[in-house]
Amino acid sequence: MSALAERIAVVDEPRTLDALGRLEALFDPGSLHVIRSTVLTRAAGRSTPGDGVVGGGGTVAGRPVFAYAQDQSFAGGSLGEVHAATILRVMEQAERACAPVIGFIASGGARMDDGVAALAGYGRIFRGNVRMSGRVPQISVICGVSAGGGSYSPALTDFVVMTEESAMFLTGPGVVSEVMGEDVDAASLGGPRVHSGNGVAQLVATDDRGAVELVRALLAYLPSRAGQALPIAPPVAPPPGDPSGGVPAAAREVYDVRGVIAGLVDGGDMLEVSERWARNVVTALARIDGRPVGVIANQPWFLGGVIDATAAQKAARFVRTCNAFGIPLVVLVDTPGFLPGTRQEEAGVIRHGAKLLHAFAEAVVPKLTVVLRKAYGGAYICMNSKDLGADLALAWPGAEIGVMAARQAVGVVHRRALASSPDPEAERDRLAAEYADEHLSAGIAAQQGFIDEVVLPSETRLRLAAALSALSEPGRFGNGPGNIPL
Repeated sequence: MSALAERIAVVDEPRTLDALGRLEALFDPGSLHVIRSTVLTRAAGRSTPGDGVVGGGGTVAGRPVFAYAQDQSFAGGSLGEVHAATILRVMEQAERACAPVIGFIASGGARMDDGVAALAGYGRIFRGNVRMSGRVPQISVICGVSAGGGSYSPALTDFVVMTEESAMFLTGPGVVSEVMGEDVDAASLGGPRVHSGNGVAQLVATDDRGAVELVRALLAYLPSRAGQALPIAPPVAPPPGDPSGGVPAAAREVYDVRGVIAGLVDGGDMLEVSERWARNVVTALARIDGRPVGVIANQPWFLGGVIDATAAQKAARFVRTCNAFGIPLVVLVDTPGFLPGTRQEEAGVIRHGAKLLHAFAEAVVPKLTVVLRKAYGGAYICMNSKDLGADLALAWPGAEIGVMAARQAVGVVHRRALASSPDPEAERDRLAAEYADEHLSAGIAAQQGFIDEVVLPSETRLRLAAALSALSEPGRFGNGPGNIPL
């Protein structure tokens, strides 16, 4: 069990909280001050917020943060004109204070009684989300059923956390049944299993308190605003052992790249983002020598680590988020290339792959790349190659870098010789070995300047830490203020 999981597990009951309780759990004890919300009573363990939402400010780990929490027991948490004004006031204060804003979302959508005024309120909130995008961290926690506009606003924020009992959708099960003739419940239509698998939700918590702990964990990696120095923690050594210990020598054998990440980062701890979406690439927040980093790694355990349209989307969004908030990027490469086929072309893999190229090329944060075993073709370029802009490009001994794998390459280059050979397979093996030595080895790439250094796995963390120290100047990196493309 990770340190984060242990912290979540020991929190006392109750695990489900009311609107005011969610804010009290988020903020440091005694720091919460309520904004535009009249909390009338706290009877039988419940609060009564004015117009179905409580807004407030306070500190989290001593840093200013603003937040609001909707109460589904009040008019279903629906958003009316006054309700919207409270949320907008919280967002306005967060923007003026250059502080993160957290929304605990549980809303049935626009309030019918308020008519167009409710829709206008949502429009102003959406505009506020976009205006603040890339300027201050925005985190949404879905802790009830959220419909219509109650799902659009979270999708405009940087991170979405869902609890196991929550759901979000544009149109509810009743409308789906009436219009489409589909009989579906809330969980199947828009529960955490659905949205963690399609990329809408980046993190899932068991309950309210678990969600609060995830929010606090996220904030620990993020600056209060774009352009501000990152929160530094005391360095912690990784677990003992070689980070390559679980990596098979054979390029086609699978392994879990999270073991490599654990061997490189402080304490072996990472906060994986979008774990259940596009599992052929891992995106995580971690620390190296106390400094926050965003880690992007091909995952050979799933689809052999190939890059497809969905993985490119996931990686590109993570790169842009890290770049907006000045978080350095560490890229671990072990991929045979892009996934071929008609389905991928129909899915727009060219467009999504180009977005990943664009995200890395435009990023101004420190970008460090380590090729673990293999990097072939366009995937080599897309995974932050030196010529795309990597500040440091490393490779482990034995890594292969080239247009394609040796056996496939000789099948193209020596097609006629193989066709006329009395033993084509033996001849292919011989030619492949020669081709790999001459064209694919990390040493050859280093000699030609495409790799800065061939480094032992055991020395990789030290090399990364030294580069981060040299490249990370406070206030130098980060696109903000600016928007994060969705």
